[in-house]
Amino acid sequence: MPYRLPPLNALRAFEAAARHLSFKLAGEELSVTPTAISHQIRSLEESLGFPLFHRLTRAIELTAKGRAMLPKVREGLDAFAAAIESTRCNEEGGRLHVSSPPTFLARWLIRHLPGFAALHPEIQLHMAASLGMIDLPDGSAGAAMEVPPEHHAREDDAEIFIRFGRGSYPGCRVERLFSPVYAAVCSPRLLFGTQPLKKPADLARQVLLHDDTIPELMVRPTWAEWLAQAGVSGIDSEAGMHFSDSGLVLSAAIDGVGVALASTPLIEAEVAAGRLVVLFDTVIRRPQSYFLVVPEVLAERPVVQAFRAWLLEEARRMAAAQDD
Repeated sequence: MPYRLPPLNALRAFEAAARHLSFKLAGEELSVTPTAISHQIRSLEESLGFPLFHRLTRAIELTAKGRAMLPKVREGLDAFAAAIESTRCNEEGGRLHVSSPPTFLARWLIRHLPGFAALHPEIQLHMAASLGMIDLPDGSAGAAMEVPPEHHAREDDAEIFIRFGRGSYPGCRVERLFSPVYAAVCSPRLLFGTQPLKKPADLARQVLLHDDTIPELMVRPTWAEWLAQAGVSGIDSEAGMHFSDSGLVLSAAIDGVGVALASTPLIEAEVAAGRLVVLFDTVIRRPQSYFLVVPEVLAERPVVQAFRAWLLEEARRMAAAQDD
């Protein structure tokens, strides 16, 4: 339907003058002169056909009709402001490129992403799995974290990183997510099968699954290390099946092929669903952690801030659940 409305500036002038009961203060708020406020209100009164203020010698006061009209005018201006702010929030979407270690992306991040999509449907995520996001054994970054030049120019396009390492990434804001804790895991049907696993030495009758992923070889625990820490001898720590992909190792463990060493934060869903169980109390820790790494030049962008806040909260919730 068509709307017959007075000019918006006149309504703003009326609301400000009514709130302050002063043309001078209303003018200061709206960055115009008191005379301009007076003219706008006079024009509004002529348009309406009735006065809104009583103009006294050194003051103004609202007429009965002015008092009656003020709440609705204020409500309408608030609605305009809310509509504009909502549009701005939608425009703060855009594209966010996230590079991550393959296992972290496949085993942890993907399971949590529906929550982010529900919170921020305006943000288009582009996920990339890269072994370059794993630091080299000497502690140096496995791949340069350079922001593509086109991302500098586009306000709706940004790239951030999730890295596995020790947290030294110059030129970036770095926040720790969590550290992996490696434990022996297997399928429940293997645990309670014909050769049940009651103590670490029982692994002698099981197939050991090995993750030979490169370049994580120097930081991933080996069965030799785990068996030594568990106080078990007489087991060939190199025997069993070797895989060049972490996902295949976990798939083999879930299918009951053998026993694997896995990072417990990355198998939370499999454990919760009963597809995997953690064996014994022996765990191996590493000094490396998963970090959210944001180039300084992109840190204040809305898409980056939204993803950062969400990801840190997800990591906090996981840590709280494990503490319970």
